[in-house]
Amino acid sequence: MKVTIDGQSIDVEPGTTILQAARMIGGDLVPPAMCYYSKLKGSGGKCRCCLVEVSKGSEADPRPMPKLMASCVTGCMDGMEVNSKSSDRVTEARKSVTEFLLINHPLDCPICDQAGECDLQNLSFEHGNPKSRYIEEKRTFEPEDIGPNIQLHMNRCILCQRCVQVADQLTDNRVHGVLDRGDHANISTGISKAIDNEFSGNMIDVCPVGALTDKTFRFKSRVWFNKPYNAHRECTTPGCCGKTTVWMFGGEIQRVTGRKDEYHEVEEFICNSCRFDHKNVSDWVIEGPREFEKDSVINQNNYTQKLEKVQIDTEKNILLGRDVDRKKISMAEIPLNTNNKNS
Repeated sequence: MKVTIDGQSIDVEPGTTILQAARMIGGDLVPPAMCYYSKLKGSGGKCRCCLVEVSKGSEADPRPMPKLMASCVTGCMDGMEVNSKSSDRVTEARKSVTEFLLINHPLDCPICDQAGECDLQNLSFEHGNPKSRYIEEKRTFEPEDIGPNIQLHMNRCILCQRCVQVADQLTDNRVHGVLDRGDHANISTGISKAIDNEFSGNMIDVCPVGALTDKTFRFKSRVWFNKPYNAHRECTTPGCCGKTTVWMFGGEIQRVTGRKDEYHEVEEFICNSCRFDHKNVSDWVIEGPREFEKDSVINQNNYTQKLEKVQIDTEKNILLGRDVDRKKISMAEIPLNTNNKNS
């Protein structure tokens, strides 16, 4: 099947969604996604960040779709034409969705551990409004320990439900989920329950915001002060790949995460033992420094980049002042009298 997105065509297999086709093409036309996760079955369709305009349904039915469609759950049709970044209608919709997601989200990026690698930060930077129209009081929750190594900050949660799907699909006994309804909906555990399964740490990796934080790394460092390295070890936990990214500050491993692709999705899930219990360099085989995104905040701290010297083309006197004025200020013609108490 042939699909055209923002003027770029690609052949895809039946069953491919518009978002998957856009990711095959790559570039700026790829819609943002806060709830869709290619490694999780049934994800997508909740955040509405990936809305696109279908200007032509298919060759068989060329009529445009009247409403904007969620690209993560809308299948491609042969001859379909889609407008993503090129559509003003889509841009306005994404701005509205971003404003909606930020209604209850606190402005605590300076103290949030997710700062610098947060999908919501990226979405807000591109589509956010500098002023909020929401004047009501934000809903608030107390931080909650939902496991020995995980802390939940429900204030930051956008209810993408990725963590719930991870627990459903990687573990046998899920003890947390979405409680209540409507604007009272929140993520929490059942009464007197704690998340203690061997793959619970993957909830931290899939969370697009700072709602789930690693207590072993909490407030230790900023992500841009760490250097990521690919590493692996022989892990005996069934289902764990043993391939990770270790984040180092000097010779110290401060945290361990799964390896993520360009869309911030882990390539393979890892166990809690690899994530929380092995923080010594001797525990790992370090493969080498990890390649990171060109526009990543980590890249801004890369001192190996070639920096262009800034040249300001203007008149000399604007920057330095007139020579006669500089001479007067310096009082070069008046000798210093060391005997004068007022000098």
